[in-house]
Amino acid sequence: MPDLVRSLGLSAALLLGVAGLGLSSAGLSALPPKAQELLGAAREDLARGDGIATEMRLRKALSAGALREDVAAGMGRAFLLQGNRKKAREWLGAGQFAAADAAQGFRSLAALERDEGNLASAGRAFDKALRLAPQDAGLWVEVGRLRYVGGEHLLAIEAADYALKLEPQGVRPLEFKGQIVRDQFGLAAALPWFEAALEQNPRDPSVLGEYAATLGEIGRASDMLRVTGQMLAQDDANPRALYLRAVMAARAGDDSLARLLLNKAGRRLDTVPGALLLDGVLNLRTENPVLAIKALKQLAARQPANARARMLFARALYSDGDYRGVVLLYAGEAGNSDASPYLLTLVGRSFEALGDRATAALFLDRAANPPRAPLSAISQGSQIGGLIASRRFAEAENRAEQLRQSNPGSAVNQAQAGDVQLALGRNGAALERYRLASRVRMTGPLLGRAYVAAMSSGQGAAASFLVDQYLTQTPSSRIAQRLASGSAAAQGDWQRARGLLEYLRYQTADNDPRLLAELAMAQARGGQSKDAVETARQAYRLQPASTATTLAYAFALAKSGEEKPMAAALLTKGRRLAGENPVTKEVARLLR
Repeated sequence: MPDLVRSLGLSAALLLGVAGLGLSSAGLSALPPKAQELLGAAREDLARGDGIATEMRLRKALSAGALREDVAAGMGRAFLLQGNRKKAREWLGAGQFAAADAAQGFRSLAALERDEGNLASAGRAFDKALRLAPQDAGLWVEVGRLRYVGGEHLLAIEAADYALKLEPQGVRPLEFKGQIVRDQFGLAAALPWFEAALEQNPRDPSVLGEYAATLGEIGRASDMLRVTGQMLAQDDANPRALYLRAVMAARAGDDSLARLLLNKAGRRLDTVPGALLLDGVLNLRTENPVLAIKALKQLAARQPANARARMLFARALYSDGDYRGVVLLYAGEAGNSDASPYLLTLVGRSFEALGDRATAALFLDRAANPPRAPLSAISQGSQIGGLIASRRFAEAENRAEQLRQSNPGSAVNQAQAGDVQLALGRNGAALERYRLASRVRMTGPLLGRAYVAAMSSGQGAAASFLVDQYLTQTPSSRIAQRLASGSAAAQGDWQRARGLLEYLRYQTADNDPRLLAELAMAQARGGQSKDAVETARQAYRLQPASTATTLAYAFALAKSGEEKPMAAALLTKGRRLAGENPVTKEVARLLR
C-alpha cells in the first residue's frame, strides 16, 4: 500500500459525502433493539449530512446500551460536519472503531488530520482505510485528491484511473477524472466527464457546481445560467451557484447584481477564496477601499502566494490613501527584478505621495520600461522564483533539481526546474521541463513561460501550436489571447492580431498602456492609420516614459503622415530610451 503523506485540501463535508457514510448495520444484532434502532436512524441522519441530529441519536444509542466503539466513527463524522474538530478528535483520535465501521472511521480521521495540517498522519490514516477497503472507489478518489493537492500529480492521476476502473459509472470517480482532465487538457475536454457523472445523478450538487463553473469559464453563459438554475431549484441559497452567477454579473459590468448575489449567499461564502477576491474587486469598483481592504487582507493572509490578491490589496491600500502601508508592505517586493509594472507604479506613486520624489522616480522608470523575457516570464511567489529574482542561479538550480528528483511526478517541481533553465538561457531544456509539467497541468502562466522558451529556442511553430491548442480549450484566457496576438503579429497576420488585441482592450477598460501600444502598431500596419494614432496617443498619455508607448506613437504618426514634427520628436526620445532598433529605423524611413 502506498505511503500517503500529502494534504487532501477538501472540506469535511466533501470528504464525508453521502456515498459510504452510513453506520454499518453489521454486528448490531448483539446490541439491545433500541440501540440498533437509534444507530440505524443515525445512519440516515448522516446520509443527509445532518451532524447535529446524528450526534443526538448516537448519544441516545450509548444510553440504550451501545458501546463507545459502536458510535465512535459516526460521532467523529458528525462533529466534523458541525465543524468541531476538537470534539471530532475525542472520538476519532484513538482509532478504535467497531470492525464494520473501521474503514469509515479512519477515512474521517484522515479528514481531521488534514484539516489540522497533520499531513503525515492524514496519509497514515488513509493507508489504514485502504487496507480495510482496497476496492472502495470513493476512497481512492479521496486518496487521489490527497496526492494531487500534495504535489504527487502523476500518482493522483493513477488513483483517479483506478477509481474509475473500480466504479466506471461512479459519480465521484467521474467527477474527479473531469477535474484532472480540466487541468491536463483544458476546459472543453472536461465537460464530457461531468456530463457522464450527471447522467448517473442529474441532481448531484457537487458535479453541477463543477459543470457550471467550467461552462462559465469557457464562455457558455446561457448554459451556465441553466445549470446554476438547477442548483438553485434544489437550494435557493446554494452558495456556489450564487457565486458563479455573481462572477458572471461582475464580468458583464453589472456590479449591483453581483453584490446582490454575494449578499444573498451570506456567510456561506466567507471561507471561499474566489468570493473574497470578488468581494474586494466589487468594493474597489464602487470606491469603497475600506471594505475592499477587509476582504483582500483576509485573502492575502490565507493565500500569500496569490499574486492577484496581493496586487489588489496593494491597490486597496493605495486607494484608501495608506501610502505608507503600500511602501512598508510592498517596496521590498517591488525591488525584485521580476516585479510587475503595476506594483512598481503603485509603490512609485506612494513614494511620490509621501514626498520622496527621487525614490518614486526609480520605481516609475522601471514600471515604464519593464525587463523583457526570460526573467519577466518567471513565476513569482515561490522560493525558486525568489532565488531567480535575486540572480542566485546556482542555488536556484540545485534546489530545483533536488525537488524535481525527489518528486518527478509533480507539475510544480518540473515547472520550477524549467524556470531556472529559462533564466539561465537554456531555452530547450526549459521547454522540455515545461512540457513535462503540462502533461499534468497546463495553466495560463505556464503557457506563457513555455511560449517564451519555445520562441527563444527558435521553435516559433511549436510556440504557436501551444497557444492555439490552449485557446481551443480555454478561449477566455487573456494570457493565451495576448500570446496569440503576438504570434499573429510575428507572422504578419495583422487582422488577427488586431482582433485579439481589441477584444483584450475591451476587457481591460483601456487602462493597459503596453496593450494599447501593441494594438496601435497592429492597427497602423493593418492600414488603420487614424485609429492607430488615437490608440497610440491614449497609450502615451497613460505612460509617457515607456519605450513601447513612445515608439508606438511615433510609428502611428509617421505611418499616417500626420504631425511629422511630433513624430520626429518621439523618434528622438525613443532612440534615447532604447537605442537604434527596427522600429526606430522604420519610423526614420517613413519620415524622410
